[in-house]
Amino acid sequence: MLYDQIQEAVRYIRQRTDFKPAFGLVLGTGLSGLAEEIEAVEFIDYQDIPHFPVSTVQSHRGQLILGTLGGAPVVAMAGRFHYYEGYTMQQVTFPIRVMKFLGVERLLLSNAVGSLNPDYEIGDLVFVKDHINLMPENPLRGPNDERLGVRFPDLLHTYDRGMIELAKSIAGSLGIRSHTGVLTVLPGPNLETPAEYAFLHRIGGDLAGMSVVPEALVAKHSEMKIFAVSIVTDLGYPPEVLRETSLEDVIEAANKAEPKLRQLVVKMLAELHR
Repeated sequence: MLYDQIQEAVRYIRQRTDFKPAFGLVLGTGLSGLAEEIEAVEFIDYQDIPHFPVSTVQSHRGQLILGTLGGAPVVAMAGRFHYYEGYTMQQVTFPIRVMKFLGVERLLLSNAVGSLNPDYEIGDLVFVKDHINLMPENPLRGPNDERLGVRFPDLLHTYDRGMIELAKSIAGSLGIRSHTGVLTVLPGPNLETPAEYAFLHRIGGDLAGMSVVPEALVAKHSEMKIFAVSIVTDLGYPPEVLRETSLEDVIEAANKAEPKLRQLVVKMLAELHR
């Protein structure tokens, strides 16, 4: 049934445009400004695509955008779906399945996160090298359809090392503060308690977020190459740096850092599409 739903969504998109993307972009909280850089050939509202959920999060535009960025053919999600919105994990990750069948081979994910690493500062970019999944559900749970991927995907090299090295090189050339780190993912929507931040730090996390990992799991299942970059929008460790944080604070911090992400992604795509 999932396979049939994916094909129905793909058929609808192809009725709107015959554009063939090779790269998929997922633009998270406060980061949808990157969508303005895309030379679009088609905008499609999520609500028009069969079986697509509709994002309920402030700052998420809720559109699928097809066009070129850095000369590369892309399909971008201006706004993603989250488990905390009440969707199933299959719904949250459905657009990644659709991207795969549209021809996407490389997926670039972004999100806003809290820092668990005392060396990080608000506005830093962190390239995800690994993750710790603390979600209560997994998008791969249930009967496996071999047309979508293998039953037991291996996660040893989930985040593509080549793209991480390219990102580090580009960030260095642009003078952008960047790091590589481990993303811990939790269901949200609440931010973590001081004790939870300390726990996540102790188990090896550098970042705390509520997204990226579900999409990465499905992308890996689909044999896509994955790159994920997080913008630090608040500090969770050590305990003395903690401050009350609102969604508006997160969006403001992400918006300030977004030009750096924009430069990085455009240059990465131009390099990868050579």
